[in-house]
Amino acid sequence: MMRLFINGLAASAGAGLTYLRNVIPQFGRRPGAHAIVLLSAGLSAEWRREFDDCPNITFVEAKPTGGVVGRFLFEQTKLRDLLSQTGAQVLISAGNFAVRNSPVPQILLSGNSLYVSADFYRDLRKRGGYALWIDTRIKGWFARRSVGWAEVTVAPSDAFARDLAKWSGKQVLSIYHGFDPDLFTGDASPIPEAMQNQLKEPADALKLLFVSHYNYYRNFETLIRALPILRERLPGKQIKLFLTCHLSSSRNPGSYRAENAALLVGTLGVRDNVVELGSVPYRSLHQVYRDCHIYVTPAYTETFAHPLVEAMSSGLPVVASDLPVHREICGDAAVYFPRFSPDALAERVLQVQTSPQLAKEMSSQGRQRARCFSWSDHVDRLLVLAEQLLESERERN
Repeated sequence: MMRLFINGLAASAGAGLTYLRNVIPQFGRRPGAHAIVLLSAGLSAEWRREFDDCPNITFVEAKPTGGVVGRFLFEQTKLRDLLSQTGAQVLISAGNFAVRNSPVPQILLSGNSLYVSADFYRDLRKRGGYALWIDTRIKGWFARRSVGWAEVTVAPSDAFARDLAKWSGKQVLSIYHGFDPDLFTGDASPIPEAMQNQLKEPADALKLLFVSHYNYYRNFETLIRALPILRERLPGKQIKLFLTCHLSSSRNPGSYRAENAALLVGTLGVRDNVVELGSVPYRSLHQVYRDCHIYVTPAYTETFAHPLVEAMSSGLPVVASDLPVHREICGDAAVYFPRFSPDALAERVLQVQTSPQLAKEMSSQGRQRARCFSWSDHVDRLLVLAEQLLESERERN
């Protein structure tokens, strides 16, 4: 049986947790593989209970201190001992940073496009976020070196793989992230009544949805600026933009400051159009998609964008910024706009809203497209990679 060690210390919120929560049961169903999953202290007990029916999964925990720097130092100094103690044969590093001189073959999963995004660095300078600019540059230096430290680097889309390869000068493979519709829609427990009321009223409103914590690279401000344009173009029609976050810095993870976005909402007079649902548990998200009409994302950089697949599977037409990765994931299930143009964003929403036939076609194409993404296929390809690395190591020895 092949023993894999998955370093999940970087998974603390959002996409990282979603990724692990989906791949762990897939590894647990593979009789030829045993996965040891390293989590931060506090998560491992919860996840042992959640995945107690997966005998091929073992959880271990660590308590590195000092944020990302502390985690990186722990990985470079202590992880080798854990690999030896657990008898791991292949290391899967799931947090953008690889272990230098790993004692076993290593697959690096790289999924942070901020390190290669000129738009992000430009945005930080414009906002005066110089500390975050320096922090990202430093992390980016280690992320670039990590691509060289790992035997194989894997990106979740072809577009991001090309960006990484150009940035690092190394070969990067692409393996799509997956989607599990049964897991996504499996929990029928009602969402809180207050949230239900927010989603239901008013019944005849045009309901737009954007699923994201507040951060700069998801480009909330362009979306907010599109709202008064839509309101002017649709007189008499109520417009509601549902956000799965709060425009308050203290209520979002990370160091992003949401005050300017909140101020913009007030300045533009669109407070009645913006509904801050707050964080929605993954098990309940499908109910939020179900109650909305169009999914909108103005992000100016992405690696894969799981909510796009969730939206397509839910039958929502997608209005997306014109990024190569968005076109790759959505194809004809979306219409696209220049990423910093609120006028073009509003025009694309109107295009979908005023054409029921187009919306129906996009919905149908989206459901078909969502079926192209499979966590089972994703894990199968990782296992093939791991087998190839082990075979190469045996040939060298």
